[in-house]
Amino acid sequence: MKKISYILLSLLISLVMTTISIAGNKYASESKPKLDIVDTAVSAGNFNTLVEAVKAADLVNTLKGEGPFTVFAPTDEAFAKIPEDQLNSLIADKEKLAEILTYHVVAGKVMAKDVSNLSSAKSVQGQKITIDTSDGVMVDNARVIATDIETSNGVIHVIDTVIIPKG
Repeated sequence: MKKISYILLSLLISLVMTTISIAGNKYASESKPKLDIVDTAVSAGNFNTLVEAVKAADLVNTLKGEGPFTVFAPTDEAFAKIPEDQLNSLIADKEKLAEILTYHVVAGKVMAKDVSNLSSAKSVQGQKITIDTSDGVMVDNARVIATDIETSNGVIHVIDTVIIPKG
């Protein structure tokens, strides 16, 4: 009888450990971001102009690509700082729009903790973005207002101003 009790107890412990392991794996996989950069921006609800611009510049597939990418994402309020006629003109100029949008993207995944060691980062557009951490974090003339929004193909840092390539 004791032997049967030990066997049943062993089976019960094994079952509990398997259940915990499966549940742990389920929650671990849920903690990984499931949405890519574009879908994360769409679901956030405060990047509507950015998403519209990404579509107009035909960059959706790129930003849904494997990456990883770091995106300095201007909010709708950041785009609202641009006069409406200039913004409409920009959205109509696909080449210029793509140049500006790719200036907001850095190849690789740069988390907030990594920025303190940087004074600049090379954008996908080709020019360097200036990084200043002396009073919060600034990228060119934009203040970083939220960091480390992880996506399945990179990270988004939210900025309060649209940054424009030099020259």
